[in-house]
Amino acid sequence: MLVGAGNTWLRMAHVALLAGVLTGCSEAAEGDDSKASARPSATSETSGPDDTAAATSGGTIGAAGSACELPVTFDIAKSWKAEAVEAPLSQGPVSLACEIDAKPAGNIGFLRVWAGKSGDADTRAVLEAFVAAEDGVTKEKYGTFTTGGVSGVEVEYLYSSELLGETKKESAFAVTTADGPVVVHLGGLDTEEHEEMLPAYELARRTLRTT
Repeated sequence: MLVGAGNTWLRMAHVALLAGVLTGCSEAAEGDDSKASARPSATSETSGPDDTAAATSGGTIGAAGSACELPVTFDIAKSWKAEAVEAPLSQGPVSLACEIDAKPAGNIGFLRVWAGKSGDADTRAVLEAFVAAEDGVTKEKYGTFTTGGVSGVEVEYLYSSELLGETKKESAFAVTTADGPVVVHLGGLDTEEHEEMLPAYELARRTLRTT
């Protein structure tokens, strides 16, 4: 389960995002005209990036001096805005470290980066614990990937929100570094928003490196 006020905070954020859509959908619709469709489900092991239409890079985060200093570096999509998170929000074995907001690019959602403490944690076990801590998850599909010499585990699943009364897709991937595990999660207001943001998620996964 989310520690402290984490679960309530995230659900309140969903409500705020929904209100934003109802009052500002015309602005959100003026985003990138080349939004791509979702990639295939991660039902088997992979050894490289998927054949998803690539997002344009808007810079790299993770290194010292960047918007979020992390145990990994990766590219964020053009116009997405990264911001470090200092509030003590945890999900399973990891804590929220960075939020990358898609609204400046015309979508409603975030890439969220969660980091854990160093140790001998198994990457899949970390990701499974992260997913298990989110109430309402079903139909998890796990797979593995390797990029830039870094091996990791990814998952796609359905999340049912009692607050919003709907079921939507979510995705996450995890790697283990010398400084601890890192989970990168993509949510979204709904499945349509999630699928439109997948190229940014794939960009992060494809360019991931340990620091």
